[in-house]
Amino acid sequence: MQVVEAHGARIPQIGLGTMTLKGDVCVQAVKAALQMGYRHLDTAAFYGNEVENGEGMRQSGVRREEVFITTKVRENNLMPDAFQRSLDQSLANLRLPYVDLLLIHWNNKDIPFRISIGALCKAKKDGKAKHVGVANFTTRMLDEAWAVTTEPLVCNQIEVHPFINQDKVLEACRKHGMAVVAYVPIARGKVPGAETLERIGRAHGKSAAQVSLRYLIQLGCIPIPRTANPAHMKENIEVFDFSLSDAEMAELRKLNAANMRVVNPPHAPVWDTP
Repeated sequence: MQVVEAHGARIPQIGLGTMTLKGDVCVQAVKAALQMGYRHLDTAAFYGNEVENGEGMRQSGVRREEVFITTKVRENNLMPDAFQRSLDQSLANLRLPYVDLLLIHWNNKDIPFRISIGALCKAKKDGKAKHVGVANFTTRMLDEAWAVTTEPLVCNQIEVHPFINQDKVLEACRKHGMAVVAYVPIARGKVPGAETLERIGRAHGKSAAQVSLRYLIQLGCIPIPRTANPAHMKENIEVFDFSLSDAEMAELRKLNAANMRVVNPPHAPVWDTP
């Protein structure tokens, strides 16, 4: 498995997204993914499946040290005491003493970064997270967070797929030496059937979904496609045996103009405009 390095973190370049996976479906998905060769799991307090992620990891037989696991603290728990309670509950759910990466899931505009980022950095200093980072941060938020952080922020987890223009925030992440973890990398089902992706896929003997994932990998991102289907899981990891040409990458980048944002909840920030 290829990795992306950022501020000392070595993040496997494909992960299993687990949002909405519940109960035994989640346990079996995590177990199957790890046995198939995945080494990166993504969960969050908000997903309500940390227990299942931990159980799937134990059932897989893969050694804990070989798995890179991420969890997140939600925007309503960013004050120091609440942050610590949320993280301690996450670790209890996972039955782990630490996670590899802890993220602020969404910012809370009413809490200054020196407080929320301070709580995040304390988690690392306390040994409860090997690395820390953020999710859904804009360019301005990244600059403000870096101005007050005492620990390197190793990643920004954001929505990236061929149908959205994230050039500004991708450039800001590069500036800060951060990895970019790409959620909804298949645009919640909009990729299969898309003419350009299907056509490029046929040229390589690959699916449209595999083309989307490969596009993200060549951009330097770390896609975390969500699936409980072992066939899709296998397909999603088989994207390191082909390359997209410069012309194909340029054609896919043209699709960014659609600027279709799939995830935009009420508590989202004011996003960067292309």
